[in-house]
Amino acid sequence: MEHRGLDAYGCFEREGSLGRVQAEFKGVAAAARERIGEAYGRRLHSAYLYGSLPRGAARPGRSDLDLLIALQHEPADEDRDTAEVLARSLDEDFPEIDGVGILLYGKDRLLSEQERFDLGWFLACLCTPLLGADLAEHLPRYRPDSLLARETNGDLADLLPRMRARAREAATPEEYRKLCRSFSRHLVRTGFTLVMPRWGGWTSDLVESAEVFGRYYPERAAQMRAAAAAALDPVADPAVLRGYVEDLGPWLADEYAARHGTKTPRVPA
Repeated sequence: MEHRGLDAYGCFEREGSLGRVQAEFKGVAAAARERIGEAYGRRLHSAYLYGSLPRGAARPGRSDLDLLIALQHEPADEDRDTAEVLARSLDEDFPEIDGVGILLYGKDRLLSEQERFDLGWFLACLCTPLLGADLAEHLPRYRPDSLLARETNGDLADLLPRMRARAREAATPEEYRKLCRSFSRHLVRTGFTLVMPRWGGWTSDLVESAEVFGRYYPERAAQMRAAAAAALDPVADPAVLRGYVEDLGPWLADEYAARHGTKTPRVPA
């Protein structure tokens, strides 16, 4: 029987834990905890791991380190500069990771009503506490329903023009690979959340996400499986990016809006 990431009441189980971090990555997780505390001091509310590390699925030398940092206040330019320095130092000092991504928000935004089914859900269900008091204690339980689908990934149509612009501006193999990984991940996860309410569960595994999607859209299954493979092993091929922004992406945006509606516009912080 498939384990679909839900508890006995049909609510999301938190998918990661520090106990699942593989031995090869425990050093970088510990360093991240220490350096975040030193870098932000009293400005920090809490910090979280997400992605493959806390799921126990990271690949040495291939996986990136994903962090969410919650501050006591909305981030200022100084805070963003600090995050860039922190990310660069961790990436340089730990060859077992391939890149560091840091999401930086004020705690009030993470707990706000407008983010309840987007950033709030993300923190409560996909992020693993690393440092400080867990904001998830102030958030509700979540179910894999159409409201969640709409508020998490119902903005693909708005994102596509920026994705096209970034694809046009890319010029080097490294830039193409970076965009391939980013676009592939986004489309696979959007494809999965499109069918999430019908499937009735959650997975962050990209290969499984593509397979679940393909059960409901067999005519697009091969494209989504290819995107999942490219997310894990990105290629420096401009044609792949063009296929995303000219074919798969627009189709997915239209189907998403038809089934779930579009994401509620955000009031600028």
